[in-house]
Amino acid sequence: MAAMLPCAVSWPPSSGAPLRHLGGMVWQPSLRTLRPQGNWAQLGVRRLLVQWTAVDSQAFVPGTGLPPIAAELPDWERIAVEPWAQEVIVGLAAMHGEAQARASVALLVEQAHALVPIVQRLPLKLGGWYFPLEVDPTWLPGPEWSQGLAQLPRPLWISAYDSANLGPHALADWIERWLPADVGVFFQDGVGVHARSPEVALKYLQVLTYRLGQARVQMIAEAFRPAPEGGFRSATAAEFLPQIDAYKGWEVLAFDGPHYLGEPLVAELVAQGVR
Repeated sequence: MAAMLPCAVSWPPSSGAPLRHLGGMVWQPSLRTLRPQGNWAQLGVRRLLVQWTAVDSQAFVPGTGLPPIAAELPDWERIAVEPWAQEVIVGLAAMHGEAQARASVALLVEQAHALVPIVQRLPLKLGGWYFPLEVDPTWLPGPEWSQGLAQLPRPLWISAYDSANLGPHALADWIERWLPADVGVFFQDGVGVHARSPEVALKYLQVLTYRLGQARVQMIAEAFRPAPEGGFRSATAAEFLPQIDAYKGWEVLAFDGPHYLGEPLVAELVAQGVR
């Protein structure tokens, strides 16, 4: 039976933060967002998670041996001095197809090795690395997973979500079975896909923090919602504020800034006291 969560960790682990605050955001590079620009610093954003620097064997940085994703790549020098990128966690190689990515761990690690020295030469304030292969309890990582993670630089993060709705304790049990003790977890809150409420997502954050340690867990708050015509749209301020309020005091990254946190939404969130 899973251990009960002590009452002491029902509170945020940090204090002194503004009542409404976003400390970080994700940027998922795509052809639409090669040159990310926005007023995200007005929300308190100082930390940037770049989801990947290569996807489907095409690179967003030059000199890796992989073909470039486009003739014009992201302007990393400008990004490095943006107020919303004062600490950057850099994602390595990824694939859009989840099943294909899970079957290609060795290839993604090989591509990551080519990316790391190139990224290290960029002027970014590098705060860590992210292996962008998302995991959930429908998949049990095999030996190639732990072997691959062992070859990647530290600090290192992966991301996890609970598509099966096992609950926070069962998810923590599953993660502890295979995740190395020096690798952190970004937990995707699932609110954007209506998998759970912010209050339930907070319970996951509390349990994972208790089980894995505060330094190894951060929340990804989904700033999108399903669109009636298919795909996703930006969340409204009224939809996103309950997530910001539920997670106040915790390390949170909004997913994702360039696609879903446009200027009108940023202005409305600022008007509602997000700083």
